[in-house]
Amino acid sequence: MTLLNQSPNTTLYTGDALVIMRELASESVDAVIADPPYSSGGTTSPERTNKTARDKYVSSNAGHTLADFEGDQRDQRSYTYWCTLWLTEALRLTKPRGICMVFTDWRQLPATSDAFQAAGWVWRGLVVWHKPGARPHKGRFANAAEYLLWGSRGHLGAQPEAACLPGVYSVASPRGDERVHITQKPLLLLRQLVGITTPGATVLDPFMGSGTTGVAAVLEGRRFIGIEKAEGTAASARDRIAEAEATVARREGAAG
Repeated sequence: MTLLNQSPNTTLYTGDALVIMRELASESVDAVIADPPYSSGGTTSPERTNKTARDKYVSSNAGHTLADFEGDQRDQRSYTYWCTLWLTEALRLTKPRGICMVFTDWRQLPATSDAFQAAGWVWRGLVVWHKPGARPHKGRFANAAEYLLWGSRGHLGAQPEAACLPGVYSVASPRGDERVHITQKPLLLLRQLVGITTPGATVLDPFMGSGTTGVAAVLEGRRFIGIEKAEGTAASARDRIAEAEATVARREGAAG
């Protein structure tokens, strides 16, 4: 386990998520927000397992040169088993009544839901991320949404002070200079999703990527633990999260 960066409210690691999660303390986080590599991007097994992530998720005429990433070539059975393993560790790390949210697409929704429940989470539903401007396909429905399975460690109980959250979010995918990772999620979406936790809560992202969940957590007054296997991507996440921390410090300084 390699510690990439640590501050009063954030701890970042580089390395394999499953290995690092096994070294973290039980019941140390309030929520897990995970965007694992889907191993999707095709209708047949060869399309999913033989192509790189960039081949699957980036248009051939794209003008950017964003980095590829590993771990997106599992077949269906190994994907389900792998998800069960890390989701089991995530359950151990989460406090009772804590929350887990996992991004997925339509192809991997059944496998992810099986793994989610096999790991011991109480599955509570789906959140829909509608993506305006999704690529059109003649004679077909556009794949204009991705999903979050969400659930809890045990029963949630009464929460009279908790906010009421929507089940559908319509937020455009990052574009242009905002996009620093090929499967990056929108910051606005993540800032809304962390609202299921209370201020000061600790959020874990085992597949941190470019650090969007960490930026959202910092800006919304939460603590953050992030894990990323690719060192270059992790460095980018570290810089983005540090910038968010600086923004919060300036804001608090001005208010004080």
